[in-house]
Amino acid sequence: MNNNASHNAIIEYTTSFHDTDAMGVVWHGNYLKFFEKAREALFQKFNYGYKDMIDSGYLWPIVDTRVKYIAPIIAEQKIQIMAKLEEYEHRIKISYLITNSQGRKTTCGYTIQVAVLATTQEMSFVTPHIFLERFGLLK
Repeated sequence: MNNNASHNAIIEYTTSFHDTDAMGVVWHGNYLKFFEKAREALFQKFNYGYKDMIDSGYLWPIVDTRVKYIAPIIAEQKIQIMAKLEEYEHRIKISYLITNSQGRKTTCGYTIQVAVLATTQEMSFVTPHIFLERFGLLK
């Protein structure tokens, strides 16, 4: 488990008309895109963006995800999306929290990723040293 607040990233995003559905609220599938934007910011914070992952010899597919919709988000609404590294042993679990401009929680969830060797496509059952090193988690 990880309780270190420095292992998070917060981004801001203003929703657009193209993010919404016929009912005028953000389409449920776009929340995974919002999670992705925050996860990307988190990984880049530790110099382990997508190119760095590939260069390190590992792919990190998502194997599980959860989204809980609490309050609607509409077009042209400013939101903050936080991604936080929660677990890193054997797999990566990142939690997400989306809040609106009034600080109200609108959405939460998580993704779970596993390390896969790029050359063999085999799953690694331990967290690769490069990930632990980049995130400052070596003991």
